[in-house]
Amino acid sequence: MNMLSYLQDANEGSDRFYGVTVGIVTNNKDEEGLGRVKVKFPWLSETDESYWARVLTPMAGKQRGLYFLPEVDDEVLVAFDRGDISSPYILGGLWNGQDKPPESNTDGKNNLRVIKSRSGHQIILDDTENAEKITIRDGTGKNQIVIDSKNNSISIEGEKDISIKAKGKISLESSDGDISIKCKNLAIQTQQNCEIKANSKVEVKANSNCNIQANAGMALKCMAGVKINDGALEVI
Repeated sequence: MNMLSYLQDANEGSDRFYGVTVGIVTNNKDEEGLGRVKVKFPWLSETDESYWARVLTPMAGKQRGLYFLPEVDDEVLVAFDRGDISSPYILGGLWNGQDKPPESNTDGKNNLRVIKSRSGHQIILDDTENAEKITIRDGTGKNQIVIDSKNNSISIEGEKDISIKAKGKISLESSDGDISIKCKNLAIQTQQNCEIKANSKVEVKANSNCNIQANAGMALKCMAGVKINDGALEVI
């Protein structure tokens, strides 16, 4: 007896199945690209699949919406349009004794909201009182962005490279604090002009050699004179 026949018999000969039931996702590769999945019903058959089922999701519309397809073998809750078994809908996923949530609420305070993907990428909204923050972390746990609401700070951590690219301007501004750069080597290259200004003091130090080179002219101008002090001064 196939799935359709069983459901017909269960509903006294009609092809309607009212209410909801639990299904296991068997296929999420919708050839028409409509975001549908197929499921099986363990209480009915381990081999028969349902018709293609549309997935309930927030903000669904033309080229928009929250796109989170269930994974194969996920447990889901299934309903049927006006009981029509040829029009199934996936209402959502279900955690169970085997597939547990990414976080627990052991303290009963329910402070964490988490989005976590199969490979472990996470977006964590932490509502812990006086420690509120938002964390975006990759599956390795070594690369993350943390928005700290308590301290009004943002931190970016990368195990290796961090790149910032823009076709327009890139602006770094600290209205009340300092900007500090600390690294092994620092290279600054511009295609045109390079200008450094300070309202107070400019200081350049090197524990070894300090080379300043210009392929054209070089001008030194100081309103109070120029002082050069070196044990071995050579002017060419």
